[in-house]
Order: sequence, then structure tokens, then C-alpha cells
Amino acid sequence: MTPAQTPATLVLGGGLMGLAIAHQLARHNQTVLVISRRRSEAAGFVAAGMLAPHAEGLSGDLLRLGQASLEGIPRWVAQIESDSGLSCGLRTSGIVVPFRTASERDAYPTAQLGLTLDRASLDREIPGLGPDWTTGLLFEQDGQIDNRRRLMRALERACVSLGVQFMEGAEVIDLERDSAGHLCGIHLRSAEGSEQHLHCRQAVLCSGAWSQHLVPELPVFPVKGQMLSLQGPREALKRVIFGPGIYLVPREDGLIVVGATSERDAGFAEGLTPDGQKQLQTGINSLLPMAANWPPMERWWGFRPCTPDEGPLLGSGPFPGLWLACGHHRNGVLLAAITAELTAGAVMQKAPNAAAKALLEAFRWNRFEN
Repeated sequence: MTPAQTPATLVLGGGLMGLAIAHQLARHNQTVLVISRRRSEAAGFVAAGMLAPHAEGLSGDLLRLGQASLEGIPRWVAQIESDSGLSCGLRTSGIVVPFRTASERDAYPTAQLGLTLDRASLDREIPGLGPDWTTGLLFEQDGQIDNRRRLMRALERACVSLGVQFMEGAEVIDLERDSAGHLCGIHLRSAEGSEQHLHCRQAVLCSGAWSQHLVPELPVFPVKGQMLSLQGPREALKRVIFGPGIYLVPREDGLIVVGATSERDAGFAEGLTPDGQKQLQTGINSLLPMAANWPPMERWWGFRPCTPDEGPLLGSGPFPGLWLACGHHRNGVLLAAITAELTAGAVMQKAPNAAAKALLEAFRWNRFEN
């Protein structure tokens, strides 16, 4: 690929963030090349798809970012579905957060934004809920999307329909800079093993938990999560249940996605572990005992890209020409819409409005420096 052929923007990473940003850029007639080592390992394929800034008890700037994204998701999904011809599986199912005591409920960061439930109300919302839970909060404004089976595939097709180019199986080895320190190219190894240099003047880093491998200054590290799915009766669970340390997310066909462990010391160790699977089973027994009898369908794991404050890194990177969209931890699916909007605007050098400018400032990559 010669400099004249290289698209205007390279997107480094073909997961949810990479695809969402490539799609938005292509919708604005930008030429884009997505470079991905192994798209199947992306966090977007292994997450549960909750859209839950309120149910997850976010606060401060992260809550504001999540609320902005939640507001924009219906329009974002409509664009993807129009460009791909596929459904993304968006559902405003509402999410129930159960508590053992009223004091725990009232201390929840977003308690004032939810509807208080007593035990009788909990039983109506979640038939079969375990006996330990005496009260709860219902966040009707939160929902879910079927990221694993629908959203990712729809985004891929939407990108293809708009002319986005893909280089799959390629590993970016290094980012190259000119004498002024500006990004001027990337060094990569193709799927066939040959090393190549691609000229570029701007790229978006969407490499998830692996982002620090390319840019050591970035405070991104992996947090391993194990998950499983159960096949329940259709309509057996209508609301998402977000419990302490575990959640159950029902799809329309009765599939229940169960997650997730949070293994900060696992590094990039692949594979399922007995301890992790036992933790999930214990959570199922506590939250919804009857689900313990539903057959398991699949078990998997992935690596969340985490930062010290669990918020993403957005906007300009450590040197000119590099843009960041990484470090979304457990909120990647929720934050994909706003990340795509903010990043595409920055790449195209559109002047941000006051709200966008404030969000980009709040999640700049060097906010942890003293």
C-alpha cells in the first residue's frame, strides 16, 4: 500500500471502539483502514452489553459521559441498522439492583435516580429472586444491547457498506514519528509474517487492554473477566439483574448472559479457571436460585482495558497525529456511541461544543499526572 493509497485515518484495533469510530468517520466521507490483530479477542465480543450508567452506580464525570452516551444510543443504533440492514438487538428492558438492607440501597451513588422497590415489588419485577434481597432499585432508563451476537456483526457490515478497509491478522509493532515528533507511519507484521511500513498522518488507538504495548505512557492495564450463558425459558427473566459482583442479562430468546469475574492480578493469562466459574455459579445461586437448573450454553473470558480511575482515555494522545479511544473498562458497550462521536469530531478537527469539550478534558490521557 503506497502513501497515495493509504486511507486518511488508520484505526488501530478492530473491536467495538475501532468499528464504531471507523463507521462514524466513513459516514462523514473519510477514508479509513482498520488494522486488527484478532478481532475475536476484542472486549466487545465478550461483554454482556449492559447500558447501565445508573444501575452500575457511576458518579462524577463518568456518570455524565455514560448519560450522554445512553441518550445518543437510539440514534447511533438506527444509523448502524440503516447502513447494515441488520438488527443490533437494542432493548430498554430496565435494570434491577437488589440490596440486602435499606441502608445499602440508600448509600448507592445513583439511588436518587432509581425507583425504590420493597420485597413485594422485587418479587413482581424478578420472580424467583433469592431470599437474601429485601429491597432494591429499578432503573427503567437503563437497558441492554446484544453486542456479542448482533451489534458487532452489524457494525462490521455497516463499515463494509461505507467502504471502510480492513487488514485482519496484522500486528502493529511500532508507531513512527518524524523529526518534529508527529506521527508519520506505523510498522506492522502482516498475517503472512511480512513486516511493512504504512505512511499515515493520523491514527486512532483502539487497542483495548493492549494499548500500553504501543504507547507505554498510557496507564491502561488488563482486568480479566470470565462469563457464561444459560438457556432459560423465554420470558423467564424480563429485567436485567445487577447484583454485587454478578449480573444476569436476559436476551429476547431466553438466553441469559452471566458475568463477570474481575481478576486484576491475572494479567493476560488466557482460559477459564475453576475459581472463576465457581464464583459465577455462587452468584447465580444467590440472585436467582432457579437459574441454577438451567443448562449452560457457553463459557468464555476476555480482558477489560482498565485505567486507575476506571474511566476511558479520549481525545489527543501523547504526540500529534495520535488519537485515543481506549481504557473503557467495563463500560465499553455503553460508551461506544459517545466515544465514536467525540473521536470522529476530534479526528476531523471539528470544533467541539462546550459539553464535548468538557468531556474530552475530563478524560484526557494525562489526567493522572500530579
